[in-house]
Amino acid sequence: MKYTKLNSIHKQLNAKLVEFAGFEMPVYYTSIVEEHMAVRNSVGMFDVSHMGEIIIKGSDALKFVQKITTNDASKLKPGKAQYSAMCYENGGIIDDLLVYKLEDGFMLVVNASNKDKDFDWMKKNIDNLQVELIDKSDDITLIAVQGPKSAETLKSLVDFDILELKYYSFREGKILDTDAIISRTGYTGELGFEIYFEGDEETAVKIWNAILESGKEFGIKCCGLGARDSLRLEMGYCLYGNDIDENTNPLEAGLGWITKFDKEFFIGKDALLKIKEEGLKRQLKGFELLDKGIPRHGNEIYYEDKKIGFVTSGTQSPVLNKPIGLGYFEVNTINDNDIFEIDNRGKRLKAKLTKVPFIER
Repeated sequence: MKYTKLNSIHKQLNAKLVEFAGFEMPVYYTSIVEEHMAVRNSVGMFDVSHMGEIIIKGSDALKFVQKITTNDASKLKPGKAQYSAMCYENGGIIDDLLVYKLEDGFMLVVNASNKDKDFDWMKKNIDNLQVELIDKSDDITLIAVQGPKSAETLKSLVDFDILELKYYSFREGKILDTDAIISRTGYTGELGFEIYFEGDEETAVKIWNAILESGKEFGIKCCGLGARDSLRLEMGYCLYGNDIDENTNPLEAGLGWITKFDKEFFIGKDALLKIKEEGLKRQLKGFELLDKGIPRHGNEIYYEDKKIGFVTSGTQSPVLNKPIGLGYFEVNTINDNDIFEIDNRGKRLKAKLTKVPFIER
């Protein structure tokens, strides 16, 4: 088991702790719904230090990032970030990730459960390129501060005007007296920031407590992985291992917008072009249950007693107060107004398609 530098804080706060991606992580502190609504209405903070950070340097850094990711990193100027993915040659998704353009290279932020696999894949594909890969995952603490009051919570703690940061932009500055990358990104659909810094446990705890104190007037809540999952699902954001994996491709997952076919080359491009030309066989769509129950990962989807897909993610939406989910549906099997069924442990629950994101922000 691995522990983030904030593990002692989670224990002090009596968080419900579980093993996640090899780390002991908090699922919730008080309740998932309470933490979820704090982020939607005011501000919440998350320890997401389990995420992986890989630095790419060298004269061929851009060429390498272009080769291994689907989005177009040549569009990035220093201080900008983009959402992207890495694919196998057959178009299956290795991981979804964030690409940060640093002054002297790139930082790739990858999913915790995939970090070692991703790093090995990157090393395998260096070939003759002049690049250096540095795994900084164990050195970096990552705190996410999310919600309408997140900027006001952080503005007195950083050494620049945080209100000037645009979406998917970042600054290298200081939080308290610690060097940090502060980016306007997040996984909740709200105004929010992610703070990357190095330092010992004492430094991490000091920064966490300072944010907590600064956000006290807004009713800031410490939030766990449970609220992180329900927040991202209300926005229809994909979760690796649930909605996307090596058996799914970016086009059927609704990630065509981060798949740039006008790039000269990226791994998986030829396979994805073929899939695009032949037409998709299934698509990831959002739905809501009309019956009581929670759709679960792996539940089969039926229309007129024919299996037409499967559920990838589901939850009870705290904002909508109804069950919502994502799933893969065979194309041309149902229309927007058709009622279909989710097989939940042998019980058929009625459902219908709905637009994604599930809530407007």
